[in-house]
Amino acid sequence: MKNLFIFIFALTLIWGMTSCSDDGPSSTSIFDTSSPTRNEFEEWLLKNYTNPYNIDFKYKMEDIESDKKYTLVPADSAKSAKLAIIVKYLWLESYDEAAGIDFTKSNVPRIINLIGSPAYKSDGTIILGTAEGGLKVTLYCVNNLTDAMLKDFNSLNEYYFHTMHHEFTHILNQKKPYDTAFQLITESSYVGSDWYTESDAVANQSGFVTPYSMSEPFEDFAETLSVYVTSSPTSWNAILANAGTTGAGIIMQKLAYVKSYMQDSWNIDLDELRDIIQRRENNLKTLDLEHFN
Repeated sequence: MKNLFIFIFALTLIWGMTSCSDDGPSSTSIFDTSSPTRNEFEEWLLKNYTNPYNIDFKYKMEDIESDKKYTLVPADSAKSAKLAIIVKYLWLESYDEAAGIDFTKSNVPRIINLIGSPAYKSDGTIILGTAEGGLKVTLYCVNNLTDAMLKDFNSLNEYYFHTMHHEFTHILNQKKPYDTAFQLITESSYVGSDWYTESDAVANQSGFVTPYSMSEPFEDFAETLSVYVTSSPTSWNAILANAGTTGAGIIMQKLAYVKSYMQDSWNIDLDELRDIIQRRENNLKTLDLEHFN
């Protein structure tokens, strides 16, 4: 019986070795290399985001790309399409015009991820956008986009473009740090996570453009830049007037650091970038948001 077992085992081993010797590499890939089926919007994204900027514009919610700490809602596809057109015109092409498309292509995030709802935090505040390692920017509140908002630059800036410029500043700062002397200007005035308890008036009078600026220097720098480029001269002067002589002086001192950083590190004239953004905002009504051109 023992000999029979050894014979069967040997026979099986020989058969297995013979089978393995015939198992050559297959010419068929285990990966799907066929082109995906794209709808009209996705074809437009390929032409206007992927090909020129190497950006994967994600408008369909993917759990792996979403923050699982929050209960989130997918973005409406029609509103995503309108926002994609506006973001390209007001954000990407503004930097193209100010610094050249090579700058934009080299520094923009590789993924823009859209979420329909805000991300609600336990302290009652909401997250409008995040930047992750310079590779991905997530925009929330896409489903808040309304036809009325499309005619109101302040609302567009509050929900989307202030966030885009803020998060992009973080990306640039990660690549080229700003002068650490910036954080010494109001070193003792940062309040950390309690920023949301401060009013606009208190923030401005303390030398900050927004209450969120008071959280930490890194956010202060990004807020100063994003508020400046998305504010009309009238709106910016209103912030300075609200700040009073002392607060306005501090804000302008911070702005000088931001301008120097953008000029010296990226060869971008911040005033020129601001003028471009303001002009494009005023021309927004000429954009066709209903068709993919």
